[in-house]
Amino acid sequence: MDRDPILLTPGPLTTTLRTKLAMLRDWGSWDTGFIELTARVRERLLAIVGAPDTHTVVPLQGSGTFSVEAAVATLVPRTGHVLVLDNGAYCKRAARLATLMGRRATLLPFPEDQPVSPVALDAALSADPGITHVMLIHCETGTGVLNPLAEVARVCERQGRGLIVDAMSSFAALPIDAREIRFDALIAASGKCLEGVPGMGFVFLRKAVLAQCAGHSQSLAMDLHDQWQYLEKTGQWRFTPPTHVVAALAEAIAQFDEEGGQPARLARYDDNCRTLIAGMRALGFQPFLDARWQAPVIVTFHAPAHPVYDFRRFYEAARAQGFILYPGKLTEVETFRVGCIGAIGANEMRQAVAAVARALDVMGIDSGAPAR
Repeated sequence: MDRDPILLTPGPLTTTLRTKLAMLRDWGSWDTGFIELTARVRERLLAIVGAPDTHTVVPLQGSGTFSVEAAVATLVPRTGHVLVLDNGAYCKRAARLATLMGRRATLLPFPEDQPVSPVALDAALSADPGITHVMLIHCETGTGVLNPLAEVARVCERQGRGLIVDAMSSFAALPIDAREIRFDALIAASGKCLEGVPGMGFVFLRKAVLAQCAGHSQSLAMDLHDQWQYLEKTGQWRFTPPTHVVAALAEAIAQFDEEGGQPARLARYDDNCRTLIAGMRALGFQPFLDARWQAPVIVTFHAPAHPVYDFRRFYEAARAQGFILYPGKLTEVETFRVGCIGAIGANEMRQAVAAVARALDVMGIDSGAPAR
């Protein structure tokens, strides 16, 4: 094979050659060039979310989950109470990390194949005035369901509660404008819809809220208030930054702008998603979600009902043809997932469907149809 495998996952993603080449230079973390690079990346990120004046963006080393943990630890006081809207695996992870940090966390459960309900949230907040913050996963990539961010934000604003949004798999693809949607924190990462490489998260925070968060975090490395103060004062990261990741992200943002920004990125991902679902349906596969709730990020498919189907063999057969699939996250139903994001287009999605067809043929499976 004369190319790297295409990553049909929710991150890491397939990246362009330009993004890869941006990592060939070494940077000094205190060098003025790198300080300027960090400032430029932060400025562009704030422009994408539409919040250069009211918000700041604080980068953090590590995966996106590091930044979710940092946001909860920094914003939620140790006596706070987080209500997590739960319709999937990443919602449950958010509740677990809040609990591990000593914050009280309560799950408000919803079916995994449906979005969360702002009406149910409103009732829960009215019933418990002790809830200080709400946690929403914008796109729950356990299934690919899109949750109603704007409606949830309106409920939180009306009820006077803080809102922390995990926008890991939606930021830069789905429209999010901080001038229209009120949140205390919105979290994303380098290796998602901006199509950079993994290794850096970033958190958009309302300045008025962040200014009151000194001393909340029990972590030295994950204190976003301290990271913000140090960045504002010196332009530098407090601890060794992921220099090559930042450089790759700067190059990825340049390509994002050249493509046409968020609307163009969403259009490409929408096209990828439609192409994938149509091709997979032709092979008999059935998406897990109703089309109304499907985000163009990752699609969960029911596993074939054929008795010889085994995900590991299916995965290896597709991988041998240059496509990396993703296992399912559901416990009650056997599924697998196929991502629609990254530096790929409809041609790669058609090739992926052809690879799936060949994988079924190798396994002796005549149809991807699930059990009734």
